Amino acid sequence: MKVGGRERIDILGVLLDRIDYHEACTRVENYLKSHDRKVIVTPNAELIMASRKNREMMEVLNDADICLPDGIGVVIASRIFGKPLQERTTGFDFMIKILKLAEIQGLSVFLLGGKVGVPEQAAAKIRELFPGLEIAGTHHGYFKDEEKDEIIDIINDKEPDILLVAMGFPKQEKFMIENKDKLKFRVAMGVGGSFDVLSGNVSRAPVFMQKAGLEWLFRLITQPWRFKRMMVLPLFLIEVVIHRLFSNKVRLR
Repeated sequence: MKVGGRERIDILGVLLDRIDYHEACTRVENYLKSHDRKVIVTPNAELIMASRKNREMMEVLNDADICLPDGIGVVIASRIFGKPLQERTTGFDFMIKILKLAEIQGLSVFLLGGKVGVPEQAAAKIRELFPGLEIAGTHHGYFKDEEKDEIIDIINDKEPDILLVAMGFPKQEKFMIENKDKLKFRVAMGVGGSFDVLSGNVSRAPVFMQKAGLEWLFRLITQPWRFKRMMVLPLFLIEVVIHRLFSNKVRLR
């Protein structure tokens, strides 16, 4: 079902856009040509499960202008519901595509998040990959709530076209949505641990594992302390099956 021109699928209360990379990039390209503020989120199975326990967080995700599914678990869930998502997407890859669009248009980006020094390292990699893209500024994500207005002023002083926020769920999503009317940007996107990947501090799974949807296995092998978090994936799929079988509330919207 389409709402406001968007075809979305309801997976445990989170409304995900049924679009592929091409259509998503077309939307962002239009966003970057305007002066409206648009927010992009990329929930995976873990985020969807967490939002089920927090209605406010679910509303934050559903208020985003693009809600792009991230991870094989969400793709499997869409198949269980009988309305497969058009393509498996990842937040990191979509971020790279957005940066390429911005370089073509000669736009600027501000990097917010990560540990002290990490956004600067990520910015150096972005300059290497996209020399035509301007880095408007950087700031780490370890600031206190009472410093939020100061951070907003720092960002607004630079007036970036794109704001990448890497502070983890739900902090990054809340920051973007709740301060949307205060911040100056055209497109803001929550990018999780992408700065760590760009900076070289964390490695991505080999391409063959990415294509096979096994990035979760690579993370488990290389970061075994994530085991408890990884257990969310089978629990998520169990919840999806239960809702598919016994609930009439799970529908396309």
